[in-house]
Amino acid sequence: MQISGHTRLGCLLGSPVAHSISPMMYNEAFRLLNLDYVYLCFDTKNTDLGTMVRILRDMNVFGFNLTMPDKERIMEHLDDISDAARMIGAVNTVKNENGRLTGYNTDGIGYVNSMRAIGYEFTQGAMSLLGAGGAASSIAVQAALSGVPVLHILNRKNGRSFSNAQRLADQINTGTSCKADVADLNDTAAVRACIEESTLLTNATSVGMAPNADSIPLSDLSHLRPDLMVSDIIYNPRQTRLLKEAEAKGCRTSNGLYMLLYQGEAAFRIWTGQDMPVEAIREKFF
Repeated sequence: MQISGHTRLGCLLGSPVAHSISPMMYNEAFRLLNLDYVYLCFDTKNTDLGTMVRILRDMNVFGFNLTMPDKERIMEHLDDISDAARMIGAVNTVKNENGRLTGYNTDGIGYVNSMRAIGYEFTQGAMSLLGAGGAASSIAVQAALSGVPVLHILNRKNGRSFSNAQRLADQINTGTSCKADVADLNDTAAVRACIEESTLLTNATSVGMAPNADSIPLSDLSHLRPDLMVSDIIYNPRQTRLLKEAEAKGCRTSNGLYMLLYQGEAAFRIWTGQDMPVEAIREKFF
């Protein structure tokens, strides 16, 4: 892989980003397909997002990804937003076409395809989802479109995203055949009832992410059981405290690495118009 005066830049924005394996994944894919692109990470914790976007536009980047906390804030700085991203209310992938920035959301399809890759089908039972932020909204919408019959969105009633959880449930009930509801994560009895009905429990919050790896999004783990699939979209650490506790209860578990792989595949296609060599990337990094 050679860097030249013609090489175009893409990047990941957010904080923290130093742990991300996206640069390895994308740069290896560019090398395998002989594309003159390079991908880097930029920590934007102390950066004005609007200023950063203007700089990236002026630099003629081919596109960029966004992670927390920028997935929702980016929307006001874009020229166009895909229908799916608008419905979700968050963008994680931006494509630059001659200075015009269009936002997409590949989190949901990445999550669904990652679960299918390990044998879970969303039509097989109810799902309990922790969170209602950008990634959670994307997962909720795509799970509903993929046939999950019942979706329980668990969120703290006194949290800032509870109203978003209610909006999301209404949107899913209106636009899909899935039956969605919202429960207060502080209501232990309600949470128990939701999880006992579910075949899949997914943490789509940042609780448990490094450096706060001792945190856990559920206060009561007594209702975890061996026939419950437990997934966490976090991949740093590879095994969160939630996944450790779930494994101890006999649950099958999955972290966010494959979600990253498959959402990356979708973003790669948006940027390049080509299929990412998924099997080669999976074998080398996943």
